Amino acid sequence: MNVTQECIESKSHGRAAVISPHGEVDMHESPKLRKALIAEIAKTPSVVIVDLADVSFIDSSGVATLVEAMKLAKAGGARLVLCGMRPNVLDVFALARLDKVFVLAASRTEALA
Repeated sequence: MNVTQECIESKSHGRAAVISPHGEVDMHESPKLRKALIAEIAKTPSVVIVDLADVSFIDSSGVATLVEAMKLAKAGGARLVLCGMRPNVLDVFALARLDKVFVLAASRTEALA
């Protein structure tokens, strides 16, 4: 799994950090995502967007990483938004009822709106 990070400046939202994991987010790969999320949250953005459009699979360790990131972001005064989920990835969140806990957006554009 690769993880790309970028910063977007928005007049309406201030600084937004965008994290884009690619491939599978499983117990072997989720530490990379965790490291990237912690690094970006430490920079105190107003919103952290995790673009999951290129994630083909996520397991419980990947979900746990995102739950941890949501808590860290909230403690730092930021919002965490998940966007671009494929149906099979969204099903994992729905099964755990986390689709009611996370802020979800259909796309990166919607997440920034």
